[in-house]
Amino acid sequence: MAGLFDKQAETYLQARPTYPSEWYSMLAAHTSHHSLAWDVGTGNGQAALGVAEHYEQVIATDVSEGQLSFAMPHPRVRYVHTPESMTEDEMVALMGGENRVDLITVATAVHWFDLTKFYKLAKRLLRKPGGIIAVWTYNDVVVGPEFNTISERLREKLSHFRSADANYAIDGYRNLPFPFESVGLGHEGQPMQLEIPKELLFEGYLKLVKSSSAFVLAKEQGVDLLSEEVIEELESSWGGPSEVRTVTFKVFMLAGTVAK
Repeated sequence: MAGLFDKQAETYLQARPTYPSEWYSMLAAHTSHHSLAWDVGTGNGQAALGVAEHYEQVIATDVSEGQLSFAMPHPRVRYVHTPESMTEDEMVALMGGENRVDLITVATAVHWFDLTKFYKLAKRLLRKPGGIIAVWTYNDVVVGPEFNTISERLREKLSHFRSADANYAIDGYRNLPFPFESVGLGHEGQPMQLEIPKELLFEGYLKLVKSSSAFVLAKEQGVDLLSEEVIEELESSWGGPSEVRTVTFKVFMLAGTVAK
């Protein structure tokens, strides 16, 4: 995934939703200690900041230097660029050794990872017993029946430029391998379903589309999926550029611990 979101890093920061504070309280209640958390694929730190409210230190890592350049500072968050060339042992050393991480979070990113390697590393790093890993993603934005009918046509066109790895997210992580013991917050094959409400102007919706990897890949191939005609149709259905709509992001979470 290195470089996949570099070009639209600023748009990503502006368009993507923040995650509810209750989620971090819920996850923190399931860990036996609150010393160290690792936010993987942190991007601009959207999840790291919430995690930092419950843990003494958060190491927030990403392969994208472009995303990290927009990371939001916090006194308990340490942002680290981790290129794909980093070895497993180097990652363990970065975390201070094995069995030290109380919480691992991956917000809307784990589907881009080499899952076999990542899960092996996660099992080395998680505190045993008492450490947990939580991954989540959103795959749809519900606006309203009329708008959703029109936007679905755009989603279909985007799908032709979507990486195969993104299918895990499109399927709501229902098919995502997750070899961890359930802690009651979703499990392999049956993620916990959550929602994020967010108020958006139409411009915000357009930025959301433009922040997707599929949109950028299409544009690189000379295909502009947001033509003037498409934008006009979407804007009319939205209710105009000044209309504020409450949209709902559909979220799917899996959380677990290393089996005894």
